[in-house]
This record gives sequence, structure tokens and C-alpha cells, in this order.
Amino acid sequence: MIGCLCLHGFTGEPWEVEPVASHLQKQGWLVYAPTLPGHGPSGNLKDVTYKEWVYMAEVAVKELLDRCEKVYVIGFSMGGMLACYIASKYPVSKLVLLSAAAYYLNPMQLLQDLKEAVRMQFRGELKDDFTYNLYRKKVLETPMAAVFQFMQAVKLIRPYLAKVNIPTLIIQGGKDGVVPKKSAQYLFDMITSEEKELRFLEKSNHMICHGFERDVLIEVIEEFLFDGTDIDSFKSREEDEHESSST
Repeated sequence: MIGCLCLHGFTGEPWEVEPVASHLQKQGWLVYAPTLPGHGPSGNLKDVTYKEWVYMAEVAVKELLDRCEKVYVIGFSMGGMLACYIASKYPVSKLVLLSAAAYYLNPMQLLQDLKEAVRMQFRGELKDDFTYNLYRKKVLETPMAAVFQFMQAVKLIRPYLAKVNIPTLIIQGGKDGVVPKKSAQYLFDMITSEEKELRFLEKSNHMICHGFERDVLIEVIEEFLFDGTDIDSFKSREEDEHESSST
């Protein structure tokens, strides 16, 4: 079995990576998308440290490594930095970085991107307003102590980039106003893997999994993660399911 760990961003939750996680789960993979400590609707970032975020990611990847023959890691925004740390320390096979925050976030621009993402995902102004206001409240009320922890995490993880030597795919939105393009380029330059790729989706903003190019994003990730064996296995499973439903 193939396992995949999907890590969300700072002040966010698994919803941020849900389209990618759900697609991979449908392939028969074991996909973990944990809510990092202090995050989620009922989370409290006031007394949480970056070490707890790292610990959660480590526990998740160890579980996947115990249960799967091959494990991939996908990280969005701050989750991308956590993913880099995991890839530098554990025997995962491939790494995907989405809008990874090697440079700091712009919270006010994040609100605008979240608002746009919510309106793309939901139908009906009531749901849009509720979800947007939930994120708006979360971002505006994020304690400075948590922001400091985020900054510490990025600072302390950067040296580990040179220890990432597995195949790596870096994807950044061309209209990302939260994480600058130089972040993606920095990651590409610092990661030492001989097999690495940098892609810009020019119509996408920071919430890249929920943008206009979501299908393109999933296609690019799938092409990178699936090797010939994985594709043959998936096709065989599809054929078996089709024959089973026909009888």
C-alpha cells in the first residue's frame, strides 16, 4: 500500500488540502491529513509551540511508514516547511510542496485569498459568509505568540532543506500574494535532490488547491507521484471494480 501525509498551513486546517487528499485516497492510498495542534474550528494557538506541530507530523509519518511500503509527503504553506523537515529525517519516497512558506505570510492578503477560495468551493452567500468570517476571525485573532512560533519553525527548518535529497515537486501560484515567488525559487535552489521540479500555475493564488487550476494541479501532482507500477496497479483495480459492478 502507498501512504501519503498531507499537511495544512498556519491557522488553517485539512480543508486546505482536501481536494488533493481526497483524489489520492480514491486511488486506494492510505492518506493522513491531520489537524495540527491548536488549529481547526475549536483550536487554540495561544499556548501551542512549533515543536508540537513537528511532533504531530512525525507521529503521522511514522504510522504511515509502519503500515505502507512507500510513503509520500505533501505540504501546503507552513505545512510545506514541516514536510521538508520530515523529508530530511525520514525515509519517505517523494515530496510535494504547495505554496510552501519559506518566506513569511501576509495575513491580510491571506484573508482575500481565503474569501475567494470559499466562494469557489461553496454555493450560497450564507455559507460563503459563515466560512469566510470563520477564517477571518481566526486570522485576525491569531495571537502574536503563535506568529512567533510560525516564524521560529520556518527559521529552524530552513537548514534542513539541504538534507532533502528525494524527488521533489514545488508548485506555486503565479498570483500568490501571501507567499512570494522567491519562496519557491529559494526552496528549489536549497533542496539538494538531483530530481526536482519547479512549476508555477499562473492563474492560481495562495489557496492553490481550491483555485481555477485545481484540476491541473491534481494532474501535475498525480503525474509526479505515480510511477509505472502505481498506474498499472490503479488501472487493474479499476478494471476489477468495473467487472464486479457488471456482474
